[in-house]
Amino acid sequence: MYRVSICLTVLITVLLSCKKSETPARVSDLPASTAMDVYYGSSPSQKMDIYLPAGRTTTNTKVMVVIHGGGWTGGDKGEFNTIISQLQTRLPDYAFFNINYRLFDGTFNKYPAQEDDVSNAVQLILAKSSEYNISQKLVLMGASAGAHLALLQGLKYSSPVKAKAIISFYGPTDLVAFYNNPPSPALQPSLHALFGYSPEQNLAGYQQASPAFFVDNRSAPTLMLHGSNDQLVPIAQSILLKNKLESAGVVNKLVTYPNEGHGWMGTSLDDSYNQIVSFLNANVK
Repeated sequence: MYRVSICLTVLITVLLSCKKSETPARVSDLPASTAMDVYYGSSPSQKMDIYLPAGRTTTNTKVMVVIHGGGWTGGDKGEFNTIISQLQTRLPDYAFFNINYRLFDGTFNKYPAQEDDVSNAVQLILAKSSEYNISQKLVLMGASAGAHLALLQGLKYSSPVKAKAIISFYGPTDLVAFYNNPPSPALQPSLHALFGYSPEQNLAGYQQASPAFFVDNRSAPTLMLHGSNDQLVPIAQSILLKNKLESAGVVNKLVTYPNEGHGWMGTSLDDSYNQIVSFLNANVK
């Protein structure tokens, strides 16, 4: 009887262990939810669109903050609507937060208003993670100036959480090099107006606004997508960041699109979706 009892105990333990390992990830019965133009500050520009998936939980639902481009002076979160729609089907376990931020109008909202707004939006989103029933696994994605802001938030800040991954569509990464090697004559006066000074007048100010200056061996995995024929943000900006990430031993990938410029559609964009999904599945757990 003693030997039989031991055998039964072992068998039950094995069966319970197998059952536990086969249990699927927990989901809730919460339906999908969308809220448009939710304010995260007092300015009319400080608002976001929120897309929460069905079955979300504070354990399993990852967070992607999406940031539009426009040279820090224009653009709108609506530019990302189609991309978010596509990614929702490919990344059903993600909540998306598509943000606007204050834009420099030639007089008001000089830099770092844009950086501050992204940080404040991220802080509010994560502070409300229990209310939204989402985790604090943060991914940042942006295009052009929005990619610069996504990279800066992800590489410069570790509070309230450190980003799990960053996705850059053709973003500037080193504003000192960007200013000193302008792709067009309009860039230098535009950056001078945005900051109120040149790198020669305040080098530290440009360095503090440059994602590449904050790379270290703890930096988040970073995916860069860039057209080789980009005349607004040269691909050299992504190559520069890639080299810094490589030197620090950080997981990264640079995907180049031959003959594409500052943005693309069609098969190149389809490939970008696939690249994003593959990169996030590999690096955000």
